[in-house]
Amino acid sequence: MRTKTIQSLLPAALLALAASCTDLDVDILSQYTAFPESELAAEAKAANAYFAMRGPLGCDYNNAQTLSSDEATSFSFNSTDYWDNGYRNHITLHSWTPDDSAISYWGSLTQGITTCNGLIAEMGGNEAAVTAPIRAVRAYYFWVLMDSYGDVPLLDHVPAEDEAIDRAPRADIARFIESELLAVVNLLPDNVDVSTYGKPTRWMADALLAKLYLNWAVYTCGDVTAYSPETANPKLNNLVSVCDDIITSGKFDLTDNYLTKFTPENGPHIKDFIYAMPYDRETQQGMTYARFWTHRNGNKDFYGVDLPNSVGGCLALNPGFIDKFNLPGDDRNEQILGGPLFVRSPSTYKATATPWIVSGQQVTLTKEITLNSLDETMPVDNTAHGGRSQGYRSIKFYMDLKTTASQNRSQSNDAPIFRYADILLMKAEAILRGATATNGDTPMSLVNQIRDYVHAPQITQSPTLDELLDERAREFADENWRRNDLIRFGKFEDDWGYKHIINPNARTERYRRIFPVPRSILNTNTNWSQNNGY
Repeated sequence: MRTKTIQSLLPAALLALAASCTDLDVDILSQYTAFPESELAAEAKAANAYFAMRGPLGCDYNNAQTLSSDEATSFSFNSTDYWDNGYRNHITLHSWTPDDSAISYWGSLTQGITTCNGLIAEMGGNEAAVTAPIRAVRAYYFWVLMDSYGDVPLLDHVPAEDEAIDRAPRADIARFIESELLAVVNLLPDNVDVSTYGKPTRWMADALLAKLYLNWAVYTCGDVTAYSPETANPKLNNLVSVCDDIITSGKFDLTDNYLTKFTPENGPHIKDFIYAMPYDRETQQGMTYARFWTHRNGNKDFYGVDLPNSVGGCLALNPGFIDKFNLPGDDRNEQILGGPLFVRSPSTYKATATPWIVSGQQVTLTKEITLNSLDETMPVDNTAHGGRSQGYRSIKFYMDLKTTASQNRSQSNDAPIFRYADILLMKAEAILRGATATNGDTPMSLVNQIRDYVHAPQITQSPTLDELLDERAREFADENWRRNDLIRFGKFEDDWGYKHIINPNARTERYRRIFPVPRSILNTNTNWSQNNGY
C-alpha cells in the first residue's frame, strides 16, 4: 500500500478513535492537556476544515490561474465540442464574466471559512492552542479569496442570525491574514512527516506569509488598476525572514527528481513539498489536470494501456511559453510534450521506441496552434492528426494509469501548494527588489541551487527580474502561480496566444487583475456591489 494511501485513511481512523471516547465532555482544548486521546479527538474534529480547497484546486482554480496566464490556450473542436459555454475559452481570452463557472470557487472557500469558524468556536476560540492549525488554514482560504477577488468578507467568527455581512477592503484582508499567521506560527507543529502532510504546520504558515509579503504591494495598493511593479513593498525584509526560517530548518531540500515530484506516486516522501493537497483516485477525488492536457485519442494505446474514460485534449501550451524551456540539459524540459509521439511505458511513464500510431499514421504534435476561425469558440477540427494534434502539451501531472471507469478520471497526483524551490526563488526576488541579503545568499546563488538540482547550466552573474520571472515559469508551470507572478511583474495585460487578437480590450482592462464576484454570490448578497469594470 502506498504511503499516501495510508495517510488518506488517517482522518477516518481518527474519527473512529474519537467516537470510542465515552466522555465527550472531556475538555480537549487546553494547551496543558497530557492525554493523547484528547489530541487525537481534536485532530479528528479539525480534519474537515483542512480540505475545502480540494475541489477548486483539482480543476476550476487550476483553470482560472493557468489559462488566464501566458502558459496555455484552450480551444474547442468544431466550435461546440469542449466549448462548454466558454468555460475555459473566456479565461484564455480575458473575457470572463460573473457567470463563468471556472471562477465560481468563491463558495467553496467561504464554506471552508465557515467550517473553520465553527470549529474554532467549538474548540475554545482563538485562545486555545489546539485551534492554531484551523486558524492557519482559514488564513489560507482568506488568501485565495483575496488574491482572486479582491475585497471579500472578513468573517472571522460565527455570525449572529441577523448579522449583516459586508466585504472588507483587500488591504484589510491582507493585514488580517498576516496577524493571524503571526499569532499562530509558534503554536503550529514543526514536524514534517505523514501525520502533518496536507495540514497546516509552522512551515506552511511561513510559506503563506512569504507569498503574502511578496505580493504586499499588489494587495494593499487600494486600486488594482493603479498597481505597477514600481509600487513600493515595505515587507521585503519580512519576506526574507520567513524564508530563512524555512531554509535554516533543514527540513526541506531539492533531492527529488523534478518530474517524479508530480507523478501519481508522489506524497509525504517528497522533500520539496512544504504544503500539498492530497488526492487519491479512490478516496480523495477531484484532481483532473491530465484529462485536459492529454491528446484526445490518448486514452487508447499511447500510454501502453487503455484508459476507461475519454480525455479532453482541449488545452495546449502557448508557443511563447514553450520558448522559455530552452536550457540545455534542464530536467524541466521533459514536462513539455511535442513533436512525434511514442507509446509510453505504464510503469516508468517514459517513451518507448514504438511510435504511437492512429489511423495508420504516427501522431505528431505541432508547436503552433491554428484556429479555423478567430472567434471566442477558438475552433480547431476534430481529427486525430489535425486539430487534436495542435499544440504541445504539459505532462507534468502525469495521467494516473490505474484509474478505473468508476473513478471518473480522478488522479492520485497530489498538488503542491508551497514548495521549497519557491522559497528560494521568492528570497532571490526579494533581494533583487531591495531586501537585505542574509546568510551569504545572493540571487545568483539561490537561482543556482534550482539550476543545480534540475541539471541546468549555472548562471554566472546576478539575474535580472525578467530572468527570474522566466526561471519561475520553468519551475512552476501548471502549479497555479503564473497569474499571480504576471500581475506582480506588471505583465498580465501583455500579448500572448490569441488573447489580444480575438479580444483587443485585454491589453487595457487592468481591472481583470481580480475576478468578478460570481453572480450567484451577488444574488444572495444583494447589498454588495460588483467589482469595478464588471
